[in-house]
Parts: sequence; C-alpha cells; structure tokens
Amino acid sequence: MKQRPSFPARLDTGKPQAAPKTLMGATRVVTPQSPVRAKPAGVLSPTGVGLDSSAIRARMVQKLAGQGIDDAVVLDAMGRVERHRFVDSALVNQAYEDTSLPIGLGQTISKPNVVARMIALLREAPSLQGTPQMGRVLEIGTGCGYQAAVLACVAREVYSIERLRGLHDKARDNLRPMRLPNVHLIFGDGMLGYAQGAPYSAIISAAGGENVPQAWIDQLAMGGRLVAPTHTRTGQQALVVIDKTPQGLQQTLLEAVNFVPLKSGIA
Repeated sequence: MKQRPSFPARLDTGKPQAAPKTLMGATRVVTPQSPVRAKPAGVLSPTGVGLDSSAIRARMVQKLAGQGIDDAVVLDAMGRVERHRFVDSALVNQAYEDTSLPIGLGQTISKPNVVARMIALLREAPSLQGTPQMGRVLEIGTGCGYQAAVLACVAREVYSIERLRGLHDKARDNLRPMRLPNVHLIFGDGMLGYAQGAPYSAIISAAGGENVPQAWIDQLAMGGRLVAPTHTRTGQQALVVIDKTPQGLQQTLLEAVNFVPLKSGIA
C-alpha cells in the first residue's frame, strides 16, 4: 500500500508569529520539497476599502458571468480569493482586470477568466456531476499560488507542484496569511506529477507542452478529468480536456490559449 505524505509539516520559520488576517485566514510554511498544510478558517463577512473591499471582487465576478462563466461555485470562489495579494505591488491596481500579469522568472498569473474557465471545465466532468466539490486535485505550476487558493475553495484536497524555487517560495509566502487545510505545496518537476498524492480526480496545468505527459494520465483516477494547454498541429496552443474512462481516454480540443511553456526539471 502506497504511503501518503504526512501532515501537518513542521514549521521552518523559527518562532511562531501571529499571521495577519485576510479574507481567508492565516498559513504555515514548510521545508523545501515538502507539502504545506494549514488550519481552516471560515470566510469572513465582506469588509475593507479599496482593493480589500468585496465590492471590487464582486465587479470582477460580474464580468466573468458576463463572459459566460455560469458555475456558481466557481464564481463564488473567484469572489472570495483576493487576487491583489498575489501580484507585485507595482501591478496591484491591475489585479482585478481580466489580464495576465508577470510574477517574475518569466512566468505569469493567468487572467481571471482563464482560471475560472479551466476550473469550471474540471467541475463539468461526468463523474463529478451532482457532487458539491471535487476530490483530490493536482495543479501543475503553482506560480504565485493564486489558482491553488481558488482550487482550495472547490476541492477537498489540492496538491500544487512548482519547478522554480523562487516561485515556490513566493507562493508559500502569499499563502501564509490564509488558513487552507487542504492545500499542499510541493517543490519539484511538474512533468512527473506527484505520485505520492495520486490518484487525482482532477489535474490542471498552468503550462503547455507539445504533449500531455504520460505521468499525468497515469496519476489521474478512473473517471477523472485533466484540463491543460497543449500544442495543436499548427503549433499554436489550445485547451485540451481529457477524461479517463473504462473505455479509454476521451479527448476534446477547445479554444486557443497562450500559456508559458511546460518544462522539465527544477531550477
């Protein structure tokens, strides 16, 4: 029987300190290549001014609904997570615009519409119909941690792997102010997936390659769904949805997208 990772992980930040309060609470940090786990916290009543105000997130959610995102659970999650906490201070005024933004090391935070669209696609898997939340989800490419935070609102458990040490650390710091018991951050090669947490009911990738790695297919549970950008025959990127069924893999190619390239190894 395969042994699952043990939680909670030990803090590596020295003496415990009280974490600042935000919409979603406060997290822990762990040693490199170990998952992060934190205590849960209920969603607080909307308060604040400026970018901390729930009104500005509500406007973003209204725009998403107008763009065709009609999954109420996803829209609620998008309205709960404070995107401005995940972008650099110089770009904070653009946090709720429907645009991707640089987060360092040549990577970007996906625009809200793309995040919402991909998570909504995961939730449309036939095996998930009628269920209030997804089971265990693997995210390839943690980036700044924003999508992991949104996934935490709609999944029972989230494993998020990042190959770039600088971004893994940034995501860890960004998520520290939140109490997310179901989010585990891993520093490692995303092309290999994360077998210790498998099988996953859903896999989502924030980077696109020529092909979907076999490791992801192997780690996807029967009845599970994978959503990722991939290269088409013309060399462009498009979203692909792969369902793992007893009859085999069912693949659907959707709209064109533009993600950073999928790479192997760690850096």
